[in-house]
Amino acid sequence: MISLKTFDKAGKKKAATKANPEIFGIEPNVYAMHTVVRSQLAALRKGTHSTKTRAMVRGGGAKPWRQKGTGRARQGTIRAPQWSGGGVVFGPSPRSYAFKVPNKVIKLAMRSALSAKVADEQLIVVDSFDFAEPSTKAGAAMLKDLDLYGQKLTVVDGKEDDNAYLSLRNIERCRVIFAFEINTYDLIDNKVLVLCSEAVQFIEEVLG
Repeated sequence: MISLKTFDKAGKKKAATKANPEIFGIEPNVYAMHTVVRSQLAALRKGTHSTKTRAMVRGGGAKPWRQKGTGRARQGTIRAPQWSGGGVVFGPSPRSYAFKVPNKVIKLAMRSALSAKVADEQLIVVDSFDFAEPSTKAGAAMLKDLDLYGQKLTVVDGKEDDNAYLSLRNIERCRVIFAFEINTYDLIDNKVLVLCSEAVQFIEEVLG
């Protein structure tokens, strides 16, 4: 079993959390992580860029001058690509950049990301984010007690706990997600990954 450093909300060290080595202790597959993150970022692209071809540009219906006898190169329309204000050759058109990645590769990438965080000592477990009410002040105090305030964090809560989410979401450089939202990009785009005990259990159920 893999031992994960565990603390309470006040920053006091607790007994280590035992975790599945097939999820938190594998050799990270960099290619899988790269592929999945690239697919996530590609899916975020709007792809709304657009240019007009010579057929779409307004005007240019008449031949600008006769074919022969002028001493100038022949021209069929002032909206050809070589003219200022003309159409664009092979310009971008609206498209989707998204591409699919097999589910087994997505799960391998998440296991790799978690294992890499453990290996780099950038993952800790907090036994509970039990906030009595939404309070950014309380959320900031918890991070200060854990000596994490000001660092780039991803905090993963095990359940849809609005109090924890509302307490942490406005803290600078702190991203809060629920366990069912975990993805490779959020797992690696941080300096420290903070999981609650319930999140560890959920991850083991899903990725095990």
